Amino acid sequence: MRREIREIFKGKAVTEGAGVKLRRIFGFAEPEMFDPFLMLEDFRSDKPEDFLAGFPWHPHRGIETITYVTKGDVEHGDSLGNKGVIGSGDVQWMTAGSGIIHQEMPKGDKNGSMHGFQLWANLPANDKMMNPRYRGITADQIPEVLLENGVEIKIIAGSVGDVSGPMDDIVIDPEYMDCTVPAVTEFVHPTKLGHTAMIYVVGGKGSVNGTSVENRTLILFGDGDEFAISGSDEPVRFLLLTGKPLNEPIAWRGPIVMNTQKELDIAFKEYQDGTFIKHS
Repeated sequence: MRREIREIFKGKAVTEGAGVKLRRIFGFAEPEMFDPFLMLEDFRSDKPEDFLAGFPWHPHRGIETITYVTKGDVEHGDSLGNKGVIGSGDVQWMTAGSGIIHQEMPKGDKNGSMHGFQLWANLPANDKMMNPRYRGITADQIPEVLLENGVEIKIIAGSVGDVSGPMDDIVIDPEYMDCTVPAVTEFVHPTKLGHTAMIYVVGGKGSVNGTSVENRTLILFGDGDEFAISGSDEPVRFLLLTGKPLNEPIAWRGPIVMNTQKELDIAFKEYQDGTFIKHS
């Protein structure tokens, strides 16, 4: 059964961190609609003044943040002692779990460009207080597949045929792929029934079930076991995201997502008291 378009989103311009201008595609008042995902932000800009202020030290609990950089560098550090640079083509998959404090400072490239995306994924109640962990995935660790019809796929999580991405032990069973479909070519992708599925177009133009889609357009699908997208008179590039819904209550305030208001209150009190970090 082919998935139909449930809804189309264009997102809104927002300012986050210490003054970073970006586009939030989803992550406002509709978290159940995207379960298990919470938010997707597009921080592509060719103006250094849009991003250099960065995201200074701040906490997270109860979620995973996935940062995918396609151009430029982001310097980072966290309370686990990790620090370094996320470069072009790299992914930072951070599981906040019981609590982590980190910073992300975009630097851009030599031309003043900084392109990338940050996705937030929810953790189930049983794992919200797990030990935090950080995994840095470099571009050369992300496999690329070229299909017979010319479709190119970078696999961050999930599988295409017998090729799997490096993120293979995530509780929401996600797929995260960067796909490019040639002009006048159809790409059909199988999906698990009951899983949330969406694509976010990041370049070119295409067609989904007869509906034209272009850059900065997100398609949220209804249920089914496959979806299809075609390149129009030019190739279309998009991020492919699927995951198993948690179907749990969501209590969300800023960088912390729990299941109840009481758990949220405890988290913020611990942050104020200096007892937020549980890992050694």
